[in-house]
Amino acid sequence: MLPFTRKNRLRIAVAGVVVGLGSSVVAPNYLINANTVEASKKVAIISQQHDVAEDDNTLLSMASFNFDLSNLSENINNNLLRESVNNDITYNASDDTEASDTGSDIDESLTPTPDVSEEDATAETTETTETTENEEVTEPTDEQNDGAEDAESEIVEEEEPAPKFYTIGVRHSTVAAIQERLMDLGFMEYAEPTEYYGSITSDAVMMFQRQQDLKQDGILGPETYETLLSDNAKHYAAKLGMDGADIKRIQQRLYEMGYLASADMVTGHFGDVTEAAVKKMQENNGLSADGKVGVQTVELLYSEEAKPNLIVYGEKSDIVLNAQKRLKELGYLTTTPDGTYGNDTSIAVKQFQSRNDLIVDGFLGPSTRAILESSSAVPNGLMLGDNGDAVKRVQELLNKYGYLSASNMTGYFGEVTEDAVKAFQKNNGLTADGNVGVMTMNKLTSGDAIKASSSSSGSSSSSNGSSSSNSSNSGSNSSNSGSSSSNSGSSSSNNNSSSSGSSSNSSNNSSSSNNSSVSELISVAKSKVGKPYVLGAKGPNAFDCSGFVYWCLNQIGVKQSYLTSSGWRNVSKYKRISSLSDVRAGDIIVVKGHVGIAAGNGMVIDASSSEGRIVYRSINSWWSSRFIVAWRIFD
Repeated sequence: MLPFTRKNRLRIAVAGVVVGLGSSVVAPNYLINANTVEASKKVAIISQQHDVAEDDNTLLSMASFNFDLSNLSENINNNLLRESVNNDITYNASDDTEASDTGSDIDESLTPTPDVSEEDATAETTETTETTENEEVTEPTDEQNDGAEDAESEIVEEEEPAPKFYTIGVRHSTVAAIQERLMDLGFMEYAEPTEYYGSITSDAVMMFQRQQDLKQDGILGPETYETLLSDNAKHYAAKLGMDGADIKRIQQRLYEMGYLASADMVTGHFGDVTEAAVKKMQENNGLSADGKVGVQTVELLYSEEAKPNLIVYGEKSDIVLNAQKRLKELGYLTTTPDGTYGNDTSIAVKQFQSRNDLIVDGFLGPSTRAILESSSAVPNGLMLGDNGDAVKRVQELLNKYGYLSASNMTGYFGEVTEDAVKAFQKNNGLTADGNVGVMTMNKLTSGDAIKASSSSSGSSSSSNGSSSSNSSNSGSNSSNSGSSSSNSGSSSSNNNSSSSGSSSNSSNNSSSSNNSSVSELISVAKSKVGKPYVLGAKGPNAFDCSGFVYWCLNQIGVKQSYLTSSGWRNVSKYKRISSLSDVRAGDIIVVKGHVGIAAGNGMVIDASSSEGRIVYRSINSWWSSRFIVAWRIFD
């Protein structure tokens, strides 16, 4: 240890000042003043302990010198911070690693190490303002400390510059603009953009790179970024020579529609055979036959209006006959098999596809035929709450046999239809459960079904008339119940009174039932929050936006076929909601390229491609600016 001579004490004091300066350069601003005061106190203690009177002024001057250097270091520190914020500096993973490895070297280089001699220190002392022993060192106030902390907080919270290379895991505000651009160009399914660069965004970037003939690594670097924002950026279009998971999905659909002959052609490589199949599909559907699968062709692939390269409407063949026989066995076909692909067969195929989780297009494609002929095929079963062409066909048969009035052939399976089915089942020796299963359907279409008796028919007609106001069967309220009931033979006033009470109770029950169904739908949807987004997936553990809505509705008993977001724009069987402000919990919200389930209180649940998962979030300006329509499932 150095002896406490005058010269060594001076060196110790100067060293203390230098250490204080070094720490202040790398310390946050709000610690600078506190460190300065502490250093000054230590200098004073040294001088008091050793009672060196002649050095008092020198040491106190050094304390003042310490304050000056601290102020200087604070200015240096703040200038460095401002420079780092203002300059357009970009960082990547290697920069961060390099900086952490050399941090100690940087600190040392910023710390001055002056060789202070006794004469220099004395000269410096005479130039500074003299300080007496009785002067008190003023510590920073709480307000000053708070101000320093606020300034530091502002610097910390300011977002770092955009990264030079976007890789999986990056979070930055600029990612949202990147995702939106990819959606506009057709490389991502539309969803509310986020600040997270995940695997789905990376896959979309890789497809974009493939389209632009860039290196396909899924990393958005300077070249890819510049090309993406360029006015000359190409839209999505799968074409000859390309490879990828999206190519495989396209091939699978072409196979389903009969444009690819066998399943082994679904390879993920866009070769000559695939190009020829695309051209033929485009020709059959009135598109420009360029052999490329752009946005318009993709939409057509999943449209019910698309014409397959299969059995055409009106064609007669043994393939159709065999399919009809099987559809009849499973309770889907309501007419006698004749080998002709007509309207009844198309309705039956669509109903079968809906029940068996297939794309509902009415085509007897390879996958439909494979499941139809398998032992795992799900038989038909119409029940309360169903609607569509299949329901209307059953209602027509019930009307034919006198169990249902013509005014109730609405296509909706309500309580009136259920009662008619029970009456039919009872008269024909079947279990009267009100559901139209295989046995009931076979009896309805057999030609030898027992018709309703005249008294039964009259009762049914009266019942149907009085219940026609019930929204559970017709979908809308009617004031005809009183007049219809008056034909039953009882007094008009009594019937009207009874009908009114019945209608009121029915309305209350219907409202209660709807509320319960809405709650159930939202509960099912919320149970899947966090599950991954996968394009084309329909559950139960992964979904795209359309698949999520499809799965949730079917889980609560709403027999809804699979529709793309484009298909959801025109759905005739639900109540149309034209304004986003009128949307209620349980409604299906349709925006440009996307669908979701309204959860109430301004919230929505949807499968987000940008988030990469099922999310529960607020309905914000992104939704309002892209709103097309909403559908009320329960009304």
